[in-house]
Amino acid sequence: MLRFLAIRHLAVIDHLEVEFVPGLTVLTGETGAGKSMLVEAIDLLVGGRASADLVRTGEETATIQAIFEREDGREVIVRREISSQGRSRAFIDDALATSAALRQMGASLVDLHGQHEHQTLLNPQEHAGLVDAYAGHAALVSEVARLFAEWRAAAGALERTRLSEREKAARIETVTFHLVELDRVAPVVGEDHRLAAERQVLANVDRLERLSTDAYAALYDKEGSALESLTLVWKRVADLADIDPRFAPYLDQRDEVKARLEDLAFMLRSYSGDLDASPERLQLTEDRLAALERLKKKYGPALDDVIAARQAFHDERAALEANDERAAVLEREAASGADRFRQRALELSAARRAAGQRLSGALEAALGQLAMPDARVEVRVSTSPDDPESWTALGVDAVEFFLSPNPGEDLRPLARIASGGELSRIMLALKTLATPDVAGRTLIFDEVDAGIGGAAADAVGARLQQLGTRFQVLCITHLPQIAARGISHLHIAKQVKDGRTITAVSQLDGQDREVEIARMIAGQDVSAPILASARDMLAARRFIEDKAKGESESAQTTKAKGKRRGA
Repeated sequence: MLRFLAIRHLAVIDHLEVEFVPGLTVLTGETGAGKSMLVEAIDLLVGGRASADLVRTGEETATIQAIFEREDGREVIVRREISSQGRSRAFIDDALATSAALRQMGASLVDLHGQHEHQTLLNPQEHAGLVDAYAGHAALVSEVARLFAEWRAAAGALERTRLSEREKAARIETVTFHLVELDRVAPVVGEDHRLAAERQVLANVDRLERLSTDAYAALYDKEGSALESLTLVWKRVADLADIDPRFAPYLDQRDEVKARLEDLAFMLRSYSGDLDASPERLQLTEDRLAALERLKKKYGPALDDVIAARQAFHDERAALEANDERAAVLEREAASGADRFRQRALELSAARRAAGQRLSGALEAALGQLAMPDARVEVRVSTSPDDPESWTALGVDAVEFFLSPNPGEDLRPLARIASGGELSRIMLALKTLATPDVAGRTLIFDEVDAGIGGAAADAVGARLQQLGTRFQVLCITHLPQIAARGISHLHIAKQVKDGRTITAVSQLDGQDREVEIARMIAGQDVSAPILASARDMLAARRFIEDKAKGESESAQTTKAKGKRRGA
């Protein structure tokens, strides 16, 4: 779970630090105050895409740092730095980490459900992924995607061998043109970064030579150098050690320190001599970098993309020039690939059908708790195992959710009939059903209350409060029915200071929280009856918590008595 979050110079946030607790924490404030920037910050910590636009105007770097607590109680510190040039660095426990490592770590700690994510329900192409997430058969989904890619590669190679002679000749000419350009440069992996570093050195040869010469003289060569002065230092330390043994360990390190400094001195002496100050070398480096940049603009954006394109052109030309025997081999490979893909895709299809039936029942039960007691849900899976044109990396299925929100209505495609409020509740139910049941996991909901109010809002609040007993839940909301349910309440506000807009976060308790709930009910004109309503909302939440706590303690007592009788 998320324990602590510190943000510096991220968009409207200049500097803030927030501590989080287990259970449901609600975040409220006016639109535009910066609530979603907290979610953005957490998203960056779990591998989200960084952008220079996120750095606060006038600052060089934005920094986000958090402390997460794992299920076993161990803490992990994560930091992300974003420069105003768009470069990004990440650290896990002060060790450099890739974005992939952040995503892998974040997958085990955080489920982030962003603003308007429920709109994905309007696209039936996303429905298969939702069923797969609920079913938890990621390994099978991944294997089907891999087999699809292998089949497509073999089928594509076979298709290229079947082009007409004129088409084949024209394509070979085009591919050869690209290969001449690429082979002439023959880029190497990582070459652009290495050459950029070399250019940096070559462009600063005079300064580097002066710095290394001065450092060598100060360390070793001139009278009164650092190494010469150290001789006196070690003599004094030896005299100290004769009197006080606490200095003895430093004497034991004398030879090691001397050896390291001498190594540095020899490096400095040889470094200045090895520097290539010739303008020709700098020009060659510049020319090479320019050639690589031209290729990156055409085939990139990264040099790895250029190298991959070169290999792809070589493979394509080889396939185009293949003889009939090669075509026969490719035909067998394509047929074999299709069979392997179809077999595993049908297994995935069967798993989806079974998961779809379970999900339909679970969704109906969950929606019943979200003020949709009469909703009927059906997950329909249509399969086309014999139509390669319809095959995708997701398999041979078309998956779509059908919904009947009210009694007497036929089941119809979800994308055509559900309202915004219904979509929000369905997505909340789906996401929580598909969340791994790991104690302390952090679930983040950014405005899950979109399009709802009244009884539905109260039901969503109850659902979030219930989730807070199993997970740490952070919820950005504009509804008082949900805000009153939180164990912790954070208020986000923006203010202008010295001509700059800044965002601040404050913990609300007691009367301050009552006033904020009242503001959410009635706006700025808060009257005594509205304040009383806010108090009633908060009291109802505390009553539910106390009741749940009492039931839990009673169950534990009964269980303990049973164990004693059994003993």
